[in-house]
Amino acid sequence: MTETILEKSIYLKATPAQVWAYLTDPEKLAVWFHKPSAPLVDGAYEMFGVESGDRLIWGKVLLAEPFLRLHYTFTIAPMGEQVSTVKWQLTEVAGGTNLSLRHEGMPQGVAAFDLTLAMDKGWDDHLARLRASAHSQQAQ
Repeated sequence: MTETILEKSIYLKATPAQVWAYLTDPEKLAVWFHKPSAPLVDGAYEMFGVESGDRLIWGKVLLAEPFLRLHYTFTIAPMGEQVSTVKWQLTEVAGGTNLSLRHEGMPQGVAAFDLTLAMDKGWDDHLARLRASAHSQQAQ
């Protein structure tokens, strides 16, 4: 069986520095994803539901190269003890930034497929909110 990897890529009308803020700043993360207790730049982190306040995601920042790359471990309760890795890549392009996501180490097997489907849809929904927020900021 091959490893399950989720890969996404979107173009944003925002500079790599602006996109970086959406990936690391707690207030900007709260707009499109979940709110961490501190900026995602190093060490352990926890993310909480904006409305519920419940701890939803936790892990450790593995690599933070401002405006280029951000890697962190990613665990949620439905994964049990399984630890996955989220890798963001920012590439400057004419007019904005290409943001790529690679989510590796997803749970395997038939029993885990519903979780994979939910996470795949979740990333789509979160990235759509990131795009809407980043583009609305550019319009102002």
